[in-house]
Amino acid sequence: MHIKSGNIEGFEQYSQFSSLKEFNTHMEMWLSVHKKDFSKGELVGLKRLVRFSAKFPGVSNAKIGTILKAIHEEYHDNGISRSTFKRMIQKAIKIGIMAVHETERKNGSQSSNLYIFNRFPQSEPPKKEKMDHPKTSNLSKTNNQEINKRKEEPSVEIDYTFVSDRVPKPFVQLVKYLDAKTIEEYWHMVNIAAYQGNREKEKDQVLATAIESFKQLIRKLKTKAIVKKPIAYFYGILEKKFDELYFEELWEMGFRLKGQV
Repeated sequence: MHIKSGNIEGFEQYSQFSSLKEFNTHMEMWLSVHKKDFSKGELVGLKRLVRFSAKFPGVSNAKIGTILKAIHEEYHDNGISRSTFKRMIQKAIKIGIMAVHETERKNGSQSSNLYIFNRFPQSEPPKKEKMDHPKTSNLSKTNNQEINKRKEEPSVEIDYTFVSDRVPKPFVQLVKYLDAKTIEEYWHMVNIAAYQGNREKEKDQVLATAIESFKQLIRKLKTKAIVKKPIAYFYGILEKKFDELYFEELWEMGFRLKGQV
């Protein structure tokens, strides 16, 4: 399909998302499943293209040269090649993350491509199982006594001592004022962020990043700033820190290569 080139405003109709937040959510779902299919350089290109698709969520007609220049400037002369970017595009198309259409000028010559991101396919929610209710509502005396006994028993507070062994003890000690379920939810966010940052095998680094990120969250909360969803804010800190680690490695790699020349 060939589309006439023009300003990005003319491509608003191709957006599949109602808001930037919705677009970002779908991209997170795509990456949670397919991040492993891309190299680090390809992920850099994909994330930058996503940022160029913010004005009208999920749609961009930025030129490849413009995107590569932005990456080059952000990573201090350690950008990615045009071939890496094109390889990322082909993978994303094959997976179904996006569709790419050529645009043409009024004279028929080819212009920049139009990138249209797709929604993450979601399966139907599981159907609720029908319960076979007993024909009579009369309960035996034994059942009544058992129910009353359970009601009278004091509830046990599920504190940090009940946390799963999968959560490292240093992290549990830091957040032990929370209940077990909440602690495990925070550590689940750590695992997701580590996986997306290709750090899941670096256990010590993941733990250190998680501890520092939680401390940063506490510092933020103590400033009396309004944080509607602390666990989401915590995930944002984690993601940023793992990205910073990647950029540092990229910079050091470029520095070593320059030293060898």
